[in-house]
Amino acid sequence: MACDHKKVLDLAKAGAWEESHALVQVHGDELSCQIHGYLHRVEGDLGNARYWYGRGNSRLPDNSLDEEFARLYARLA
Repeated sequence: MACDHKKVLDLAKAGAWEESHALVQVHGDELSCQIHGYLHRVEGDLGNARYWYGRGNSRLPDNSLDEEFARLYARLA
């Protein structure tokens, strides 16, 4: 079953970190891994965030959380 990236990000925006994390953590596609990394940035766990961004063929970004959310959300289009 594919990850519903929009639902994961919508939950994250609503402050439902645990639910958002539970949905995304079982997926290993590039975007899911980057979203997973973003969630760990929100949590403040930068080591874990760096790991997940790496799994998503990316690097830990130095943008703001709001900018990163917008970048990830734009990838849904």
